[in-house]
Amino acid sequence: MGHAEHHSELEGRVAAHFAASADLKRAAAQVLAAPIARAASLMATTLSGGGKVLACGNGGSAADAQHFAAELLNRFEIERPPLAAIALTTDTSTLTSIANDYAYEQVFEKPLRALGRKGDVLLAISTSGNSASVLAAARAARQLGIAIVALTGGGGGKLAVLLAPQDVHVCVPHQNTARIQEVHALALHCLCDGIDFQLFGAKP
Repeated sequence: MGHAEHHSELEGRVAAHFAASADLKRAAAQVLAAPIARAASLMATTLSGGGKVLACGNGGSAADAQHFAAELLNRFEIERPPLAAIALTTDTSTLTSIANDYAYEQVFEKPLRALGRKGDVLLAISTSGNSASVLAAARAARQLGIAIVALTGGGGGKLAVLLAPQDVHVCVPHQNTARIQEVHALALHCLCDGIDFQLFGAKP
């Protein structure tokens, strides 16, 4: 295969990724608009009442947790006061000491138990819904009276089973991890906008 043909094939693959992502987002909008709106309302109520959002996930989902916390703490698209959010994924000394002394499964559960309070919200991100460390945090949240907003994909895995009626499940209807993560990023931006809209009357 020549260089030109190889380049053309790569361009085709890129275009196919864009098309697949766009198609999924259009389809997911019908399914996810209501749960994302519910999650934004839950978070806005929590934040306005003096509570906080604690976010966790592994790998790409850890990056999403940090991205979301940064947009609440700093700003999204409007100038407004900082909002209380903590990414449970960022303290390497805490993460590695828990993983080393106990088990990796507890890396989010232990800080959640230390920092979380009744009335807070746990943002639990897992593309499969089966991440053991995220499940442990969700179980701890249930015991502490902390509501859960779960971002998953596929069928929601074991995390879906843990959720109670007051929790919110944003489950992307797809099996591919990359596509799920792309919709998670959009869902998180929708949450940021929805929170700002409710608390500060953010304009579109």
